[in-house]
Amino acid sequence: MFAGHRLRIHYAAVDQTPKWRTVDPIGLVTVREHGYLLATRSGADRTYRLSRILAAEELAEPAQRPERVDLDRAWQERGPRFRTGDDQVTVLVRVDPARRDDLLGTALAVRAEESDADGRLRLEATFQDPRHAEWALWRLGTHAEALAPQWLRDSLRQRAAEIATRYGAPPGPATA
Repeated sequence: MFAGHRLRIHYAAVDQTPKWRTVDPIGLVTVREHGYLLATRSGADRTYRLSRILAAEELAEPAQRPERVDLDRAWQERGPRFRTGDDQVTVLVRVDPARRDDLLGTALAVRAEESDADGRLRLEATFQDPRHAEWALWRLGTHAEALAPQWLRDSLRQRAAEIATRYGAPPGPATA
């Protein structure tokens, strides 16, 4: 990328078979501890999460991009479009106030917040996709409760039941 050449990347988009893509890299940004490649492909803006790039090859041909790029400005322009992808989900969650910042640190946005009578906070939070929402709430354990949508409650309940079953049984055979 720094040499100004095109890249061929093997990219694993969420829930899709990995594919090779030829891109014109613009720069790298870090957002909430995740790295992203800003690029264009066939002239269209693209954003690729670095952890989903399985392989990359530098090509000999020069990248088609501006000579100077302001990455802060590029992300400000692309960020909202990137965060409003089709997979986003909004959930209603109750959270212990002591863990509020943990939830806010993983959510893309919080649209509403109010206190319940018992002191817990009720938040309407948006996440990147269903797996992101499940992960964010799972990591808070009993300090959070998904109220809606029902598929998220079902998924968290199933995950908890599977773990309870695993640890309710004697340990499996030891491996060396």
